[in-house]
Amino acid sequence: MGIVTVRYGAMGMLGVFNAQVPNLKISDKCVVKTDRGTELGIIISSPVERPAPAPMLSGPAQSAALGALGGLSGTAPVISGQEPVGESAVFKEPIIGEVLRKARPEDFKILENIEFEKIKQEFEFGRKKIAELNLPIDLVFVEHLFGGEKIVFYFVADGRVDFRELVKELAKEYKTRIEMRQIGVRDEARLLADVEHCGRELCCKTFIKELEPVTMKMAKSQKTTLDPAKISGRCGRLMCCLRYEDEIYMELKSKLPHKGSRLSTKKGLGDVVDLDIFGQAVVIENDKGERIKIKLDEIVEVLRESALEISDGGEEG
Repeated sequence: MGIVTVRYGAMGMLGVFNAQVPNLKISDKCVVKTDRGTELGIIISSPVERPAPAPMLSGPAQSAALGALGGLSGTAPVISGQEPVGESAVFKEPIIGEVLRKARPEDFKILENIEFEKIKQEFEFGRKKIAELNLPIDLVFVEHLFGGEKIVFYFVADGRVDFRELVKELAKEYKTRIEMRQIGVRDEARLLADVEHCGRELCCKTFIKELEPVTMKMAKSQKTTLDPAKISGRCGRLMCCLRYEDEIYMELKSKLPHKGSRLSTKKGLGDVVDLDIFGQAVVIENDKGERIKIKLDEIVEVLRESALEISDGGEEG
């Protein structure tokens, strides 16, 4: 049985799905079954055949296999080329659903009706009921599953909100499962925004699965401008792309002495006043006040290592 990775849902969730549908390829729209219900998704990986599970041995056969491999300690033998039962040779994440079929023209007509009629009506009805119940909720988005098994109402609010009465009203109106999902500003941007400063579609809408924290230290390490307007995304938080090169910046930076360190170099003594991380060089100021660029292989000795380092500057989730 083949497996593929599918992006689905309003939040752009990623999951690994069983797929017995022939001729699937990347970018194909498909109908999938998830734990939420029937949904439309898009294939984002080529199908891969799921390997056959290792044979399960018991009794004398198991003892013989263990003995032959010298594994009489009680642990199961590991046979080269076999994957643990339930895992794929490529995808290590659990299978969460099944690809039912490729999307048909009639499916897109249903989706169009959902997006331009049902969701609009559900959003307005939800806002009306929120106002009637005087709830401190700002409704952001409504997701109506393709199969109609569930309607998800996304909202932002300060703190916890008792929305049980609202759920009752919504369920009574639509005769289906209702989910109220409280989100933060980053998820709000993922749902509503489209294009970032760079001109590309938001990373959180295209490929990021988990929204990980981004810190000011990352921006400072990369010597980007610290102007909030230029390093903040559509959500108002630090841009996720600051995380992308942070690991290599940290790796390269660890090879250089810190600012304030006293060095003996092939061009004389001096204190480090600046770093060229990608050039693997430092700028020193000698005793005459002259500034000289020194490559890493020109450093003879670190006479005094400074503990001076860029402070974290806080974290944005």
